[in-house]
This record gives sequence, C-alpha cells and structure tokens, in this order.
Amino acid sequence: MIVDDVFAGSDKGYHVGDTVKIMDRPFRISGIVEHGKGGRKLLPIDTMGAMTDAEGKASLFYIKCDDPANENTVIQEIHNTSGLENYPVETVDAWLEEMTPDKIPGFNIALRVVTFIAVVVGFLAIFQSMYTAVLERTREIGILKSMGASKMTIVDVILRETAAMALAGVVLGIAGTFGVQLLMLHVFPTQHFEITGMWIAKGAGIAFVGAICGALYPAWMAARKDPIDALAYE
Repeated sequence: MIVDDVFAGSDKGYHVGDTVKIMDRPFRISGIVEHGKGGRKLLPIDTMGAMTDAEGKASLFYIKCDDPANENTVIQEIHNTSGLENYPVETVDAWLEEMTPDKIPGFNIALRVVTFIAVVVGFLAIFQSMYTAVLERTREIGILKSMGASKMTIVDVILRETAAMALAGVVLGIAGTFGVQLLMLHVFPTQHFEITGMWIAKGAGIAFVGAICGALYPAWMAARKDPIDALAYE
C-alpha cells in the first residue's frame, strides 16, 4: 500500500514498512507520496477489486490533462469514443461543486434551524444578563437620574456596556473557533475543516446585533425608572 504525506504525518506517525489495516486486512506501507493524488491510501486495483468482490471493475477513473485549457476537448474526445457516448465525464472542479452544502438536500435548512436556535438562545441569555444587571444597579441608575441624566443617557450607558460585552464575546468566540479547528486537525489530521471570512463576518454580525436587541428592553426599563423609587431600592 502507498499512503500520502498527510496520512503518514498524522498523530500516529506512519513510516515505510509499517502495517496498516484496511477492511480488517493488514497492508505494509511500501511508499509515501505527496498528497493530492486522489486518496490518502492507494491500493492496487486488483487487490481492491478482490476485497470488494468487484474484480475487473472500477467506479472512477482520474485523467490528468497536460493543460487545464484542454479539459473540454478531452471530455469531447471521450464522448466521441464508441461505447462512451453517455459515459458521465466531468472535471474535478465541477465534481467538487456538487459536494457543496447547496447541493445536499436539506442541509441548508438544517443549518438555518440550528443558527436560529443559537440566535434565540443568545438573545435570551443577553436579555436575562442585562435585565439582572439593571436590577442590580437600580440605585446607580437613580443617582444618575437625580443628577440630571436623561433617558437617552441611561439607554446609551446600558447599550454601550452591552456592545463592549458583545465585542469581547465575538473575539473570544472567533478565537475559540480557531482553537477547536486546531484541535480537530490534530485529532483528525486527514480531515479538512474550513473557516471562511464570510462565516466569521456572519457569526460576528448575528452575535453583535442579537446582543444589542436583547439589551434594548432592559435599557429602556432602566431609563423609565423613577429616581425616588430607584434611590429607595434595596
């Protein structure tokens, strides 16, 4: 068996001569190649056919063009070959596009549901935190109002505090995401975990807007407190 350098460099650290089991059968590593050859582990087609009871058959052929500009020409030549007129042929880029979430039925719906639940939970958490903070600072709010602070000033103080907390939470969340990515790459070195700038921006925006919205009512409730009642609050 031949393996690529990503598999060989995993946490177990494989070398030429080591034994690896595939489908409960031991194989000796006879070579290590650069990744990107179509798989992590490479077996002779005859051996693989015997293991899967499909001797003399193949499910997929990879053809490397000398120039990517010739891809359509090669595809046309294959279809012009007798017996291959209806044979499915596509480029690797086109095949990878079919593996995106948009091509998987129900994936985006499930992702939106999870995102919505996360937003609702975050909204309620911020709402409860700021509501509690307002109750704990009733006397402070009363002192500010007795000194002439307007309703908008009180609202501004609460929202600025919320914005600072939300910003800190976003930064910690992004850092934690990359930390989990590094951990997953260490545990599963042959897997790919992609984090795009678009998703970071979406996550940060949802968290920040949700935090501000969750603090609006507690802020307005604080602004409406009567200074006399607030000062007498214990």
